[in-house]
Amino acid sequence: MGAPLTPVLGAAEINTLLTSVYPQLNAEMMAYEAVEVFPGGCVVRLNATEKHLRPGNTVSGPSLFTLADIGGYVCVLSHAGPDALSVTTNLNINFMRKAEAGPVEGHCRILKLGRSLMVFDCDMVAGPDKVTVAHATGTYSIPPKRG
Repeated sequence: MGAPLTPVLGAAEINTLLTSVYPQLNAEMMAYEAVEVFPGGCVVRLNATEKHLRPGNTVSGPSLFTLADIGGYVCVLSHAGPDALSVTTNLNINFMRKAEAGPVEGHCRILKLGRSLMVFDCDMVAGPDKVTVAHATGTYSIPPKRG
């Protein structure tokens, strides 16, 4: 195992950056946000409302997919630096059980951070017992440093 990963930006800085570079994410309401950044990972939250539900009062797959993707983006921005051009190259998701309206938290951890790629996973939990509703793994491409 390598040296512990040290964040270069905190959650508040990430939320400010997201508002600046990705304003359409929360254009109608503050649905997705970084809650915490820590060495090697982050916690993100979807404040799921009726807008995020499909029939059956279930948080939709695309809403959970977005939460996982935002979790990866927060990990890469907070640990590799605020280059907004980092992009998803792969994201796989498994849906485990129903999530209802309310907060859904994505607990993300960086599995590998290299010069050009970051691999992460995201355990999405919801409800009073914080049960896993979905789990994702993904890869982000980190652009070369410009100088």
